[in-house]
Amino acid sequence: MLAADLVNTAPGSGTAAEALPDAGALEVFLDAHHVVPRRAAWDEDLIAVRALRPRLLAIWEAVAAGAPGAAAAMPPLAAVINELLDDADARPWLVDHGGGWGWHLHVTRPDAPLIHRIAAQAGFALADLVRLGETERLRRCAAPGCRAVLVDLSRNRSRLYCDTGNCGNRQHVAAYRARRALSR
Repeated sequence: MLAADLVNTAPGSGTAAEALPDAGALEVFLDAHHVVPRRAAWDEDLIAVRALRPRLLAIWEAVAAGAPGAAAAMPPLAAVINELLDDADARPWLVDHGGGWGWHLHVTRPDAPLIHRIAAQAGFALADLVRLGETERLRRCAAPGCRAVLVDLSRNRSRLYCDTGNCGNRQHVAAYRARRALSR
């Protein structure tokens, strides 16, 4: 999910260093998340996108502050998401711009500022999780020392580890080695 991946680009979250060091890295990120059509990202876009990361992280923190799905967590979570959507001037827009996607929903106009497009897209996706009562899918990576966030889209809601630091593989290897050491 774009929101989690964006949060995880910040130093100290999913990566040790800044994962968006320049506008070129932002372009690669946007391509990977199919943010199209768009103009080329500028340094001003990079600054704005980096500033969006703490706002998105606040959504994971609002979920963590209350029991997942608990009614007490919903008002603060909804307020954060609504503010994000309002600031992005989010307005649903039905489009078919080719590329095999068919008719689909964009949440800003194609000429909207890049930061508005990213914030609105993330806000709408997160709002859907709230609407569907699926906020427990917003999690922190369970690996010791990892601060990355994730969205568990697995069927049985069992995902524990992020994709940023190879955490799942490292945890499984450590468990294997521990079992092997016990059997000796």
